Amino acid sequence: MPDATHKIPFSGRIVMIGSGSIGQGVIPLLRQHIDMPADRVQVISANAGGREVMESHGVGFLEQTLTPGNYQDVLKPQLEAGDFLLNLSVDVSSVALVELAQAAGALYLDTCIEPWLGGYTDAKLSPSLRSNYALRETALKLKGHGKPTAVLTHGANPGLVSHFAKRALLNIAQDTGFAVERPKTREDWAALARDLGIKVIHVAERDTQVSDRPKEVGEFVNTWSVDGFIGEGCQPAEMGWGTHEKILPEDGAHHAFGSDAAIYLNRPGASVRVRTWTPLEGAFHGFLITHNESISLADFLTLKDSQGVATYRPTVHYAYHPCDAAVNSMHELAGKNWVAQERHRLIVDEVTSGIDELGVLLCGHAKNAYWYGSQLSIEEARDLAPHNNATSLQVTAPVLAGMIWAMENPDRGVVEPEEMDHERVLELAGPYLGPVVGAYGDWTPLEGRETLFPEDLDRDDPWQFKNVRVI
Repeated sequence: MPDATHKIPFSGRIVMIGSGSIGQGVIPLLRQHIDMPADRVQVISANAGGREVMESHGVGFLEQTLTPGNYQDVLKPQLEAGDFLLNLSVDVSSVALVELAQAAGALYLDTCIEPWLGGYTDAKLSPSLRSNYALRETALKLKGHGKPTAVLTHGANPGLVSHFAKRALLNIAQDTGFAVERPKTREDWAALARDLGIKVIHVAERDTQVSDRPKEVGEFVNTWSVDGFIGEGCQPAEMGWGTHEKILPEDGAHHAFGSDAAIYLNRPGASVRVRTWTPLEGAFHGFLITHNESISLADFLTLKDSQGVATYRPTVHYAYHPCDAAVNSMHELAGKNWVAQERHRLIVDEVTSGIDELGVLLCGHAKNAYWYGSQLSIEEARDLAPHNNATSLQVTAPVLAGMIWAMENPDRGVVEPEEMDHERVLELAGPYLGPVVGAYGDWTPLEGRETLFPEDLDRDDPWQFKNVRVI
């Protein structure tokens, strides 16, 4: 079990929005590692789900849906300078909450930049404007100095995986005889990735957790938030777009604003599959689900010339194979033209076996491909923390770590995971992640191709996106 003898003192209050699987899973970690009375934690939830768990830990519970019209009236009386606003909700604007927290002098952390209800699927908006790219650009306008720390997008991914990527770069450098000191700036990290030859970074995840209760027709089953997964699965597929890429996909487009670090496809992310690899699963197909780290990590690792033109950037994207019940659920959702099933079920206590293998796959360097990440089993997750499965604990541990980092660095303003101290975050989250391993592999997306049918491949450069995408 992780050492809980040393707790981080916190004199403020914690106001947590949301009590789904992540909210319920993070509460025991907060109680174990942050030294404060339980009655100074207040949970606000849109429904009664999680009330029993919250009250068992002695924290306050308020059932209240937050809307553009009432969120200030509900939250302002709850927040004072030195408090912490922890946003684990869906359908509540992250930008609105950051503004409110900073006006109150409170710290802030979320796991995703959320819009208000309906923002992910608002057909009146172009695909570009309902993308994570657009949400991030809006949130980054809040950056400034001298304000309380507001940590954006710090769960497993986005969040933890950006810290994995930094450690992976240093490991590859060491293993290939590349002499380098620990990078100190954004440009140092980008130069290291360029000099190592990194062309592609996949957030490669395979969830093998299973339940003894099969998915039923008309039901969406998942190991973490159903609403969250449906929302991001219906957004456009997005990826950081590398400078090595030769051809923009036919259904791809650049955004007309912002950093230009990413592109989107005119398709829902849950309809796009990509090839990837993890050490235990081997090669598999994953969904190209949009995530903030696909954009923020690509942006962080961009080098530009004196004219502002990008000279180096890796392609970065998610490659996600959720639990098999979630795959079947998403297939059913797509067949209903993206109209969500009425019944939702999270499998936490009923998981009988399986692991969540979550990490980053860095490709194109001298040793080909290197995966670094967490291989957490359901048995280990249950031994480590109550109210968690393997997937949720990989989120709740970096939530805890990000909160502690914010408490230790309270005046940093709006920050993304790439701007944080990766070693400190991994030190805090690591005890809850099970085996954290690095593994090299000789896999490329050309492996086993054209055995049955001819394909349009670029054999000169295995790491072109056209080779990675499943057509």
